[in-house]
Amino acid sequence: LVKTHNLLTTRNYIFGYHPHGIMGLGAFCNFSTEATGVSQKFPGIRPYLATLAGNFRMPILRDYLMSGGICPVNRDSIDYILSKNGSGNAIIIVVGGAAESLDCTPGKNSVTLKNRKGFVKLALQHGADLVPVYSFGENEVYKQVIFEEGSWGRWVQKKFQKHIGFAPCIFHGRGLFSSNTWGLLPYSKPITTVVGEPITIPKIDNPSQKEVDFYHSMYVDSLIKLFDKYKSRFGLPETEVLEVN
Repeated sequence: LVKTHNLLTTRNYIFGYHPHGIMGLGAFCNFSTEATGVSQKFPGIRPYLATLAGNFRMPILRDYLMSGGICPVNRDSIDYILSKNGSGNAIIIVVGGAAESLDCTPGKNSVTLKNRKGFVKLALQHGADLVPVYSFGENEVYKQVIFEEGSWGRWVQKKFQKHIGFAPCIFHGRGLFSSNTWGLLPYSKPITTVVGEPITIPKIDNPSQKEVDFYHSMYVDSLIKLFDKYKSRFGLPETEVLEVN
């Protein structure tokens, strides 16, 4: 977990996490556990990782998720945390969601963001600052079969995504005892999560589409600058470009 700027405890924040990867391991390890010392790096900030509401319908799993400060990624939960829980709260939203997971593969750096603007509108309504977050290596820990647009496989994935909320990915990692066998454990690759500079957001109860588009554009530019600034430090060539879909 790499900190680039201090966060004020008098403000609330929405972290946009990119990319989703297969399981969002960087988001979970960094913001729902103390594995990388999030509370020491951001003292006074309470992180809440947001995930699919369906995960909270399963007994035991629900309690496990809640013990790590994980909450449903729905309007009620986000409204409560940003308006009735004081200040110093940070909600981590994996903006690309299931759609982004379908394109994650080793060696690819792309995000699904162009038409994802709901998190910006929420930030404006609550006056919560936006923070771009990029995890270098998130796409490297699993290998996935990528179905091309228009193929039967992609059609099935999109149908699942539309009706169930998640997209079934065909992927594999390493086995329990050997990296040369297939299994569900992630490959031993580093994930470095860089938390960027917060974008100050005004509180607007009913933001216009023009206002949403303005701050969304500012957020996209900030994410690209964050990627370009740190890419060479974490193994990517200077020529690497972040693809924004």
